[in-house]
Amino acid sequence: MAHHLKQLDKIEILTLMDNYIDLVSQDNSEIVQRAMPLKDMEIKNSILAEHGFSSFVTSTEGSQSQSMLLDFGFSEHGAAYNADALGVDLKSVQIMALSHGHLDHVGGLSRISEQIGKEGIKLVLHPAAFTSPRFVKITDEFKLTMPAFTREKAESAGIDLVTTRKPYGLLDDSFIFLGEIPRETDFEKGAANLCCIKDGIEKQDAIDDDTAVIANLKGKGLVVLSGCAHSGIINTVKYAQKVSGIEQVHAVIGGFHLTGPEADPVIENTIKGFKKIDPDFIVPTHCTGRKAVMEIEKAFPEKFILNMSGTKLTFSA
Repeated sequence: MAHHLKQLDKIEILTLMDNYIDLVSQDNSEIVQRAMPLKDMEIKNSILAEHGFSSFVTSTEGSQSQSMLLDFGFSEHGAAYNADALGVDLKSVQIMALSHGHLDHVGGLSRISEQIGKEGIKLVLHPAAFTSPRFVKITDEFKLTMPAFTREKAESAGIDLVTTRKPYGLLDDSFIFLGEIPRETDFEKGAANLCCIKDGIEKQDAIDDDTAVIANLKGKGLVVLSGCAHSGIINTVKYAQKVSGIEQVHAVIGGFHLTGPEADPVIENTIKGFKKIDPDFIVPTHCTGRKAVMEIEKAFPEKFILNMSGTKLTFSA
């Protein structure tokens, strides 16, 4: 049975952190608004970029608007710094969600929580976000450990954790947190070098906690916001359609994790998948990878939007 999603009049996605920044791009449009390097009418306002992702999302239905956060960037300070530089009032955030438990998405959680300033604010996440140890396997002898994300770290920031494997409605069904995403395509198999220890055995990390947040723009269809899409961005969009009962897709935004030497065939098949889904806009961010971003832009010149730190995307009904 499909989960109910409100039909929204407007969805705004402000990227608090991404891997890229260009403060002189001058390509604003009705949909795209870039960060300005101005403060007191002087060119002195910096916006940071890092290998991480964080987004401030606002839904509008009629005259009512509600805001949430998805992810918190890599460093302790980056996303919080950008929120200040962009003039974002994080006190308006009503709920938070985490796409998965990797450091480049959860590193700034404590500082962001301080700026929100609400004791007991909810953070919705998959229970596998606390998987540890996790590591990048270079060789059998050389492994790079990822810092553990723990319940204790989150709770020490004054956060009320909501763990779920199933879809979960956010802000009166303005959004749905998808929960665990089924792996159904034959080409989205995850990264072989991302590993974990499970039951005492080293295994490829399935990253079961990987998920996305979706919304329904009135008359235009789904807006899908991913963190890294370790589940596969095509799997993610197909599950969003199944969960919501909505086939039409307006925009797909987020990290698609199509980087690294083994990604070439996955890029090709992902583009084929997007051609079948036919969204109005494709916005690759964060971990998508330079080659994949270029191939997506080449395949979808009218649908492609370049994202960066400080960019606000406005999708209107």
